[in-house]
Amino acid sequence: MSRPVQPPARKPEDRDELVDALLSIGRVMVALAARSLAHLDADVTLPQYRALVVLASRGPQRVVDISAELGVNPSTGTRMCDRLVRKQLVRRYRGSADRREVRLTLTPAGRDLVDEVTSRRREEITALVAAVPAGGGRQELVTALRTLVAAAGEVPEHEWWLGWAGPDGTASDDPAG
Repeated sequence: MSRPVQPPARKPEDRDELVDALLSIGRVMVALAARSLAHLDADVTLPQYRALVVLASRGPQRVVDISAELGVNPSTGTRMCDRLVRKQLVRRYRGSADRREVRLTLTPAGRDLVDEVTSRRREEITALVAAVPAGGGRQELVTALRTLVAAAGEVPEHEWWLGWAGPDGTASDDPAG
């Protein structure tokens, strides 16, 4: 009986170096997101923006699902979503199959805000990438980042902004289909 092939053991310092690099890029990305939000007229916090992105990427959601995705208590998620409803960036509706179930969806204003912030972030990231010398590992970096995105359960960039499937299976921004 043959033994399964084991991947080569990673040295702890390799893992630590990767973790340090990811923490650094995380700070860069948070600062970039904060700058993108700061240019808006709407008073939206980073956690509120993240809730909007969850709705943009995954379609209509229950508050409990948004809370779980953001890693916050349901009561915190409810208050956050209440604020987004008051700002008219999100609206509530009752499901057609179960009238007790309340879901949230982006309003056109919420979709516009996500689009604007995404556009600003894309511009800043494009400038960052332009400052990196061409060649030497770009494709490997793309592969590594996509692997991390998948490991985090995040929807890839080229998929999430296309909308989500409505009840009839067609792309839809409207929960009614």
